Amino acid sequence: MRNVLYILLLSFAALQMTSCGTYNSVHQRPETEIYDNTVPQVIKYNDSLFTCGNNFLLKNEQGLWEMYVEGDALQRGLISGALSHDLILYQEDVFMGRIKEIVPSKFKQSILRQFLKWYNRKLYLHVSNEYKTEIYGVSRYASEEYDYVAPPYLRSLYLHAAHDIGHALNDLSMVGCTSFAAWDNKTSDGSLLIARNLDFYAGDDFAKNKIVSFVKPNKGYPFMSVTWGGMIGVLSGMNTKGLTVTINSGKSDIPFMAKTPISLLAREILQYSQNIEEAIAIAKNREVFVSETIMVGSAQDHKAVLIEVSPLKFGVYEVENTSELICSNHFQSDTYMDDDNNNYTIKNSHSQYRYDRIKELLDDTDKVTPAKAAAIMRNREGLNDLMLGYGNEKAINQLLAHHSVVFKPEQRLAWVSSGPYQLGAYVAYDLDEIFGKEHLDRQTSMGIDSLLIPKDNFVNSTAYKNYEKFRVNDRVIDKAIKTDGVLSPDFIRTYQQENPDYWVVYYKVGLYYYNKGYLAAARAEFEKALTKEITTLPDRIQIEEYVKKLNRKLK
Repeated sequence: MRNVLYILLLSFAALQMTSCGTYNSVHQRPETEIYDNTVPQVIKYNDSLFTCGNNFLLKNEQGLWEMYVEGDALQRGLISGALSHDLILYQEDVFMGRIKEIVPSKFKQSILRQFLKWYNRKLYLHVSNEYKTEIYGVSRYASEEYDYVAPPYLRSLYLHAAHDIGHALNDLSMVGCTSFAAWDNKTSDGSLLIARNLDFYAGDDFAKNKIVSFVKPNKGYPFMSVTWGGMIGVLSGMNTKGLTVTINSGKSDIPFMAKTPISLLAREILQYSQNIEEAIAIAKNREVFVSETIMVGSAQDHKAVLIEVSPLKFGVYEVENTSELICSNHFQSDTYMDDDNNNYTIKNSHSQYRYDRIKELLDDTDKVTPAKAAAIMRNREGLNDLMLGYGNEKAINQLLAHHSVVFKPEQRLAWVSSGPYQLGAYVAYDLDEIFGKEHLDRQTSMGIDSLLIPKDNFVNSTAYKNYEKFRVNDRVIDKAIKTDGVLSPDFIRTYQQENPDYWVVYYKVGLYYYNKGYLAAARAEFEKALTKEITTLPDRIQIEEYVKKLNRKLK
């Protein structure tokens, strides 16, 4: 998601609801019989290496944190919390700082708090005791600075539903993720291969400390996932049975009550499934409150499928007579064939465009390898290699991804991208090697240097440097539009030259001129925007309406 303002806004209200008396003290911690208050003893070697018994956290050369944790639910929570304490504090500061920045009004906070008080009233009933216990353990290391908002356990619990809440109430999922699976004649060795971009954006700082987490639970299968401090849910992951899980959002109606967070459903599938049949059974057994596609790849089944869940419907999509599966942000199973929300998404969003672009790239790629998969995930052009402008949501690589991954389930190999976005090197990990050893080297990266996919050369280009300047100036022009500020002609010219193929640079200048009353100049900019590849149909219609309005005024 590119813009998570409302996710943050609504999450903040959710976090504050305990002050309204929604929960009593019984719900300040999970219903578990054992509360071991023993603080794990962490040895800090330096700012990049921490150990706790057989568990550890280290930062590799590519800037990714690698964490290994084992034990029962409470042990996992306490140990991961102790190891990543500084990362949890950092992530919470970034999150809460963003909230304070965009929701300064106490009055608005109060209104939303009352709404979320009702909305989240039974969320805890839809989270398993195991995961509530693990979250409780992690929450022991949350910042005391925000206890005025809510107790640490509840604060941590509801942050696991932040994605779902924002998704459900604002359709922010429609700036979405892209993934694909290929096998048999589509890959170099016939093995199953899966790749995905997680286009979740909560600010540059939010994505700085990614964690590649390796978890060996006392129940279920060991697994790895890509996460951040304090998060036990799964967005992208693979277990030791060669089962993979990645999630892509879909369009949802506003539900009446929060239920199972998607990241925790994905976690349960990853921890307790060894094949597609078992994954489907778990998904069917959970009530969700948003629409989501869960791509499940399986070494045992030698294929991937899409499990499509929503509050009222459930579907499974499998391909026939082909060895590739593509997923963007619309559903494909028969269950959703006549679904109004899904049809709206296909018509009005950029989901179908990204689907078609992945299809085009796969058709043009001879025998996909992990390196070729990474190249597809890094692709910045549109259909027929059209220049979209950097940051266009029609691109596979929108230059905002939190992370990108490539999986080879049958070999238990995973590649995780390093920053910026997915342009940095993809670090390779061997799950059989990591979980097969009784004792790991706790002072060396678990990555495999010989399998590393090098960084994208684009990161060294002038175009990339200009894009980063554009991102800064884009916020400047947003502020000028909002506050009726003044921009110099030189600034406007530079802003547009930094990203000349992107329709937004002409639309925003047009809007700035329109608000200033420079109608002829505004029309010229809107007309320029219409010559570019505009992200969605509603965006194009809006610009066309501006042009029609200006044509009438300038007669």
